[in-house]
Amino acid sequence: MATGISVHIGLNQVDPAAYDGWSGELNACEQDATDMAGLADNAGFDVTDPLMSPAATAEAVISALEAAAGRLVRGDILFLTYSGHGGQVPDLNHDETGDRLDETWVLYDRQLVDDELFDLFGKFAKGVRIWMLSDSCHSGTVARELPEILSARELDRRFNTGDPDEIGRKIRAMPQTVQSTVYRRDREIYDRIQKARTAKDLARIEASVLQISGCQDNQTSADGIVNGLFTGTLLEVWRGGAFAGSYRALHREIVKRMPPDQSPNLFLAGASNPPFARQRPFTI
Repeated sequence: MATGISVHIGLNQVDPAAYDGWSGELNACEQDATDMAGLADNAGFDVTDPLMSPAATAEAVISALEAAAGRLVRGDILFLTYSGHGGQVPDLNHDETGDRLDETWVLYDRQLVDDELFDLFGKFAKGVRIWMLSDSCHSGTVARELPEILSARELDRRFNTGDPDEIGRKIRAMPQTVQSTVYRRDREIYDRIQKARTAKDLARIEASVLQISGCQDNQTSADGIVNGLFTGTLLEVWRGGAFAGSYRALHREIVKRMPPDQSPNLFLAGASNPPFARQRPFTI
């Protein structure tokens, strides 16, 4: 019988000392992680203790994924969820096209660069399935332009996220000024992470990765009172397990219910495994 392990990360805040005084406060990320862990438990996954805010350090996340990689074999599945801010750092190893920026997860003590994440995926055995949900922004550039796209009042009307004046609590993106300051201060760390991995290295993933993210790379993800907009919509579509479609069908139904300026993306990476996307979500 196949084994399923799940890892859940949720940050309602980060360490201000690590981010130039910015605490990155959000409302619903820890609840997102809790709800995803509960859903995974109901589906029969071996659920690791959710990594919440102070516990969601880069070392803890890396350790949890390495531990899962050490246990899972062909036919097994990892369910990985992240809820928090998204950021970016300059792409130095030229594995990105277009904006030449690497996306990051904004963890409690530092950013986890997407190169690191895919390097960790490369430690999983051939034939393992990895399903990842990321309810975060992937473009700090758009966050800088956000007031020209949606007013605070319009965000509150659409997403019912609370005080319309607290725009930083609604969008899961590290502010552009913080990104720039933190990168300049910690450039040696982030440059070393990327220089250790070439684009060729990052392509060596023998597991099959299926990701559904909260938005496109050039969009932002909205926070909420109980759940983030993406996570809340996923739970609404899932209906406590009444949903009977595939991963692709789940993605389509979520997109139908989302506003046009936040369109969840379905992304495949690693070893080709066409039947994976046709399976019912949460199937071990």
